[in-house]
Amino acid sequence: MRRIAIAVLAPIAAVAVLAGCGGGGSSGNANDAVKVTGSFNKAPTVTIPAEPASTNLVISKPIHGSGAALKAGDATLANVAVYKWSGTSHSLVDSTFGTGPQMIPADNGLPGLITALKGARLGSRVVAVLPPKYGYGTSGESSLGVTGSDTLVWVIDLLQQYPSTQSASGTQVSSGGGALPTVTAKPGQAPVVTIPKTAPPGKLSVTTLIKGTGRTLATGDTVVAQYVGAIWRTGQVFASTWPATDQPDGAPFSFRIGGDVLTGLSEGLTGVTVGSRVMVVIPPSLGYGPEGGNSSAGIEKNDSLVFIVDVIGSLPAGSS
Repeated sequence: MRRIAIAVLAPIAAVAVLAGCGGGGSSGNANDAVKVTGSFNKAPTVTIPAEPASTNLVISKPIHGSGAALKAGDATLANVAVYKWSGTSHSLVDSTFGTGPQMIPADNGLPGLITALKGARLGSRVVAVLPPKYGYGTSGESSLGVTGSDTLVWVIDLLQQYPSTQSASGTQVSSGGGALPTVTAKPGQAPVVTIPKTAPPGKLSVTTLIKGTGRTLATGDTVVAQYVGAIWRTGQVFASTWPATDQPDGAPFSFRIGGDVLTGLSEGLTGVTVGSRVMVVIPPSLGYGPEGGNSSAGIEKNDSLVFIVDVIGSLPAGSS
């Protein structure tokens, strides 16, 4: 099924208070023996010993970057490889190398990963060996096939950094209206969408609300965006990246144009300039219609969708 987002991260409840962390030494700690080699922003070579992991949190930086240090509350665009270490064997859980980087909030819910990323500089490769209590806890994360006894090895190449409230930076040219929804917004807050009591457009509709001056998006590019998604039929907001009272950990989202996102989003954002805010009205045939809707989000198969997308950054195809 095509989804709005695919993420390696999943939310978890708070777990035990952190103990110390270490780096590659000769203490007999199996976690210290994990080795990662290779060039920055290229798929790494990861060596994990064929013995059970220890209970120690181990953090290392085989590549030290010279960019800005990550700030609390911000999110980083990063390429990530995650390995599951179970007993004497290990396997790759997921990797964004070759498919496009993803956003990782500095405050991401995984206590060991929060420690690993704290103050890390852009251009760095961070390696974090997370025993369960520093990762998903004793409940694990079933969507990733991770149990409560699995240790995770994260390899993270830090590319860019974005505040959680960053929004479009261009010039306001429209607020929509007429036969289309009206959009109002305060700086740094989620746009408010008011949908008219008329039928939606029969075809994909793209309206520029704020015109940015950055590079033009093309197929294969990685887009960093804030968005609000609403259902035309009900006016209900079914998805948003913006921080809010009920979603304090909101953060920008990244995806690849032409990748695993709604066809209407890929088509609607092609040709848009970075720094822009656009309103994309997606007919069912380019949204969830071919999938029969999305009942968990309240979307029926004949629903048109309204997305207000702030394009706040990008990486050209082939650069990640």
